Amino acid sequence: MVHAVWLVAFSAIVVSVGVIPNGWATSAKAAPESRAQVQLSFAPVAPAVVNIYTRRVELRRRRSPLLDDPIWRHFFPDNSVPGGRVQKRVRTSLGSGVIVHSAGIIVTNVHVIRGAEEIRVVLADRREFDAKVLLADTRTDLAVLRVDAGGENLPFIRFHDSETLEVGDLVLAIGNPFGVGQTVTSGIVSALARTAVGVTDYRFFIQTDAAINPGNSGGALVTMDGRLAGINTALFSRTGGSVGIGFAVPSAMVKTVVAGLTTGGKVVRAWFGAKSQRVSAQIAASIGLPRPRGVIISKVHPDGPAAAAGVRPGDVVTAVNKLEVSDPEALRFRFATLRVGGTAKLSVIRSGRMVTLPIALKAPPEVPARHTTTLAGANPLTGARVANLSPAVADELSLSSDATGIVVLNVARGSLAQRVRLQPKDVIRTVNGVQVFSVATLKDILAKADNASRWHVTFERKNKTLSIVIGSDRR
Repeated sequence: MVHAVWLVAFSAIVVSVGVIPNGWATSAKAAPESRAQVQLSFAPVAPAVVNIYTRRVELRRRRSPLLDDPIWRHFFPDNSVPGGRVQKRVRTSLGSGVIVHSAGIIVTNVHVIRGAEEIRVVLADRREFDAKVLLADTRTDLAVLRVDAGGENLPFIRFHDSETLEVGDLVLAIGNPFGVGQTVTSGIVSALARTAVGVTDYRFFIQTDAAINPGNSGGALVTMDGRLAGINTALFSRTGGSVGIGFAVPSAMVKTVVAGLTTGGKVVRAWFGAKSQRVSAQIAASIGLPRPRGVIISKVHPDGPAAAAGVRPGDVVTAVNKLEVSDPEALRFRFATLRVGGTAKLSVIRSGRMVTLPIALKAPPEVPARHTTTLAGANPLTGARVANLSPAVADELSLSSDATGIVVLNVARGSLAQRVRLQPKDVIRTVNGVQVFSVATLKDILAKADNASRWHVTFERKNKTLSIVIGSDRR
């Protein structure tokens, strides 16, 4: 049976202070020495619990009976045939959030508030506030909200350094599963640096067996000292219920996203500037490593920070600032959580020797300029919004940092580009046999070939070259 990864919505309890006295946690096998130790509880965190309610209105067109005829479906593939009545539907959802600053700064998941026209935050004392979205980072599925409590300092949770977590550490998952009310579940950190879970762009998760169920998205994964280790985001399940495998975005990434509030509401991440692949057993044996470890560099961007630091193809990067790197996703995560403007230290194996290379932490450049354009005219690309590829654009779209050419950003609904199945992130390579280098050259090619009887467009999608062929030669 195929397993599924579920994004789950849930509320979060947050804390501002630790609740386990010094000395007690270090003597876990000793019997309690006082009544106070017997009565230890995480109840003090309850005043900082927040639930997030969202509301949005959807307009849906009822299916016309004409669409039962395949001929009508051919001419109206988007189901927009006349005769379908528009219905208005109000959709509500429940999620959770974690207060990370006393001024009412709240972190939740993007999928909790996506498309919401109204966002209400409910505190433990049942006060309700309208929330404003300050930042939504779809790549990490993290959003930052703010509520105005009239100058009152709200209870909040302090960050735990997620890099210090170890497998076996006790943690709590706090939320509102299935909408039954505030619920605290306990468990352990069952794995770290999970990179095979494809629910966000930056795949690097804390795995826990603390019960996480639908209704828990955006809630807190809390360490035993009452600090935030991560934001619970997904569960692995056959049925949608908890089977003891849940995933949380580490606090290191949460802090990076919150720091985006100081850079104009945009998360700026450090750029490595090189392509890599995981070191397999075969690769390790071929280069003389005693065991597989790190990532091997396959290509270096000539103008990137890696090149400036002296990184070469064939180097094996094993750590960033002494934090282990096991695959390319882990390397991306390490750089994505470092502050732009500083330096980092790469641990690199080169010719059998370990060397340390300092690397500058720089944002990916906008070179060439985007020149964002929506294509028009009598051509199959009409309705596609395109831009020049630069390291910055490639980073935003999770494409290779050395990708060049023209990338599709969006495709208008019902447009010719949609009908020929062009998709966002497609990289256009040629039009009618002419190579495309920039938005300017693409517009020139399309203008010269306007109303052509035959079109042949090639493009790349997920490392595959595809073609669109329309019409035929008239001779």
